[in-house]
Amino acid sequence: MNTPSNAVPGLSVDARGRAPAPVSATRPMYWSVRRELWENRSLYVAPLVVAGVVLFGFLISTIGLPHRRRAVLLLGPAQQRAAIERPYGMAAGMILVTVFIVGVFYCLDALHGERRDRSILFWKSLPVSDLTTVLSKASIPLVILPVITFVVTVATQLVMMLLANAVLLANGVPVTSWAQLPLAEQSIVLLYGLIALALWHAPIYGWLLMLSGWARRNVFLWAVLPLIVIQVVEKIAFNTSYVGSILKHRLMGFAAEAFAFGPNARIDSLAQLTPGRFLSTPGLWIGLAFAAAFLVAAARQRRYRGPI
Repeated sequence: MNTPSNAVPGLSVDARGRAPAPVSATRPMYWSVRRELWENRSLYVAPLVVAGVVLFGFLISTIGLPHRRRAVLLLGPAQQRAAIERPYGMAAGMILVTVFIVGVFYCLDALHGERRDRSILFWKSLPVSDLTTVLSKASIPLVILPVITFVVTVATQLVMMLLANAVLLANGVPVTSWAQLPLAEQSIVLLYGLIALALWHAPIYGWLLMLSGWARRNVFLWAVLPLIVIQVVEKIAFNTSYVGSILKHRLMGFAAEAFAFGPNARIDSLAQLTPGRFLSTPGLWIGLAFAAAFLVAAARQRRYRGPI
């Protein structure tokens, strides 16, 4: 004989009659980001590989380092600092370019890949909203990759300085001082530059994520060809190149807004950082508005687009 239950429908309790603890609102986001890191090891493997290549090349270059350093010490203070900092800047640039490429291809495959291998059927069965999933994927190029770039770059430059000083010390040549290579100051400049670059490139990543959730195949072509066609049509019809200028400014225009370059086009001090001017740039907020619209569109695409 069945007796009616006094339990309230939809309310689950444990064996002791207590309701389960509420799940934190940020927990789905946290585990979604961890999932992206588990599934995309290239996010941190690629920068580490490039850092290893840089260190190997720098180790080989230390063979003639004492002779080159003696020649550098004959120059003026500004020329000395520029010559000493050059390999460290090149290392940072190589890692930065690599991470940008990784971020672009990650966004191209972020939503398309789970539709292609049909894993979207499993992930959509979990209590994680489409917007949370899209935001977790957007956080990879906007937050996670800048952090990885910063850590790998600073560690690489520190190892380079230790290797150089060891070789110079063994050959009786004055080692690199903190005044000649202020890594702490350069680290602050690097962190600020990475944050500014991520905000400036936000619409690019949003555009790629939206197309990743929409296109059935050839996501890269869908991302690039329309922009090329628009530029060609504009050039033929109006003999102008406004679209090309806008795209170029979106790719590389952040530096002119975020920094005040000196006569030698270098960042020599923290005084050249201009966060106020950067945050008041209309282009930044217009780009962020487009990025938000692209991410909302990507979430809707994920909701209504099924497996390929």
